[in-house]
Amino acid sequence: MSHYPTVAVVILNWNGRKFLEQFLPSLMATTYPNVQMIVADNGSSDDSLNFLDSNYPQVVQLRSTTNEGFATGYNRALQQVNATYYVLLNSDVEVTPGWIEPVVELMESNTVIGACQPKVLSWHDKRLFEYAGGSGGWIDVYGYAFCRGRIFDVCEKDEGQYDDTTPVFWASGCALFVRAEVFHGLHGFDTLFFAHQEEIDLCWRMQLAGYLVYVCPLSVVYHVGGGSLPKSSPRKVYLNYRNSLIMLFKNYDGTEKIWKIPFRLVLDGLSAVQQLFRGNVQFAITIFKAHIAFYGWLIGAKEKKYFPQKRVATPRGIYQRSVVWQYFVKKKRYFTEIIDGKG
Repeated sequence: MSHYPTVAVVILNWNGRKFLEQFLPSLMATTYPNVQMIVADNGSSDDSLNFLDSNYPQVVQLRSTTNEGFATGYNRALQQVNATYYVLLNSDVEVTPGWIEPVVELMESNTVIGACQPKVLSWHDKRLFEYAGGSGGWIDVYGYAFCRGRIFDVCEKDEGQYDDTTPVFWASGCALFVRAEVFHGLHGFDTLFFAHQEEIDLCWRMQLAGYLVYVCPLSVVYHVGGGSLPKSSPRKVYLNYRNSLIMLFKNYDGTEKIWKIPFRLVLDGLSAVQQLFRGNVQFAITIFKAHIAFYGWLIGAKEKKYFPQKRVATPRGIYQRSVVWQYFVKKKRYFTEIIDGKG
């Protein structure tokens, strides 16, 4: 690159002192020459900010008095940040040398790319893809999210099989590079979501507006995962199911809504029944509550600014069949078994 666009790495922190202490050293070793490190604190009650004051005074702090969640927390923080590119980085992520340069070079080479992610591997076992991002996200025809390298709970071993730089449907929120003007042009994350699915919703709206979403595996990060809410948390299950349904209603066109959403509701119901038979009553009740919340949202006031403002392109990275059928019935566990990965 003949010049270095401004990059702001923004960590949204909530009681994450342990992760800041553990992972800030790798971040501060970043070699990109035009970068600003920012911690946006979401009303932490631990000593995160005192730790930053004492050990990393060069890190800019943006403070909120309340925990506003991922969506609102980042929207408000990024209103205060001036940069060409934002990197939304979870506090439980370890970065590697030279992790920014290849992504910025890619995005500079193609101004239609609105968002991009690095390859996300597991911090616990660095040979494996990590649940939250793998090597780029896809969805199936009914809106179920999966990754190149992760189908439901099966995370593949990284053997270079997904090392191609390619368009995907969604980029992981644990290490999300986004063009600032595109983020603000789309009004950022849907604040109703609080947390979970908001990055998928943003990438969907981005693609409908004519932008591309990419994965750049030349950049690698390691993600712990479950730093805020464990995967089995009822709150997490509720947000995932509710937010997914809201996202589908917003982003499907009129004809798709008519049949895809009812079918998705049926699939969710089958999932709840399955959990009941396994004795997991709380999980089933949580899905029911998420559906009730979705119906309430349908008949209530909706913030139209978070709906697609225009539909000028067909999104990449949509598997036009059911990944649920492929995984649970046909027992296919790997991305390459389900689709060829070329998009």
